[in-house]
Amino acid sequence: MKRLKFAAYDKQESRAAYLFIFPAFLLLALFIFYPMFRALLISFQNYNLISTRSAFAGLDNYAKLFTDRDFGASLWHSFYFTLVVLPVQTAISLGLALLVQRKFRGVGFFRTVYFIPVVVSFAIASTIFKLLYNKDYGMLNVILKGIGLQGVDFLSNPDISMWGIIILCIWRAMGFVMIIFLAGLNNIPESLYEAAHVDGANPLQRFYLITIPLLKRTMAFVVIITTMDALKIFIPIYITTSGGPAGSTSTVVHFIYETAFKQMNMGYAAAAAFLFFFLVLAISVVQLRIFRTDVEY
Repeated sequence: MKRLKFAAYDKQESRAAYLFIFPAFLLLALFIFYPMFRALLISFQNYNLISTRSAFAGLDNYAKLFTDRDFGASLWHSFYFTLVVLPVQTAISLGLALLVQRKFRGVGFFRTVYFIPVVVSFAIASTIFKLLYNKDYGMLNVILKGIGLQGVDFLSNPDISMWGIIILCIWRAMGFVMIIFLAGLNNIPESLYEAAHVDGANPLQRFYLITIPLLKRTMAFVVIITTMDALKIFIPIYITTSGGPAGSTSTVVHFIYETAFKQMNMGYAAAAAFLFFFLVLAISVVQLRIFRTDVEY
């Protein structure tokens, strides 16, 4: 009898769980899974937004991507942006987390100041930096000219335009990553540092032998989300440079946008999007394997 009662109770719990899950699953199916499935079908078609007809193209769209110089250039710009942002932003954020982890008067003020850029909309931040970078009346060039240096065309020079966007993105995201690192640092037992100090370890040794190994899971999370965010960067580029000058800041997502909504070639854009999706997925899997750890604390 007791077993039957427990079985009936388990069935009721399962039904209740499914009822709670169903609305969320329905929303995911309508707004995530179905659009992705439709986009996958479109990637195999010659689909134009201004035409009512579409023709099956097979793998032609995907094959064309491997010989498309514009797509290759945008892919390189995305990876270049990521390879610079990932280590620099991670190092700065970890350094800030180590600074604000210490207990001193006014630490809350500094935590707030470092986190404020995260609250600012990416569109607003991009617009502000576009004004700051302006060659004629931007604040940065006003300062440079004020100290006797020549003004720099931050957004119109193909050699440095990407660096202007890199600085903007690091400034806006470092506060968020700092908070993640701060949470990871606060979970490390203080007794480990005390024991290492008693054994004669200096601060640098404690950092490399205790902090870094025990932050590996936090580091994995930071690296993966930073990589994904950096690879799919779009808003700052769209607002500040629109992919220019001479395509020097055109990333994959910007290429997809231009192809889909300006050239109206939705099939080719969908193929580029799915190829990029699988590439990012593969990178994330590799990163998960690299940062896999059995360290517990």
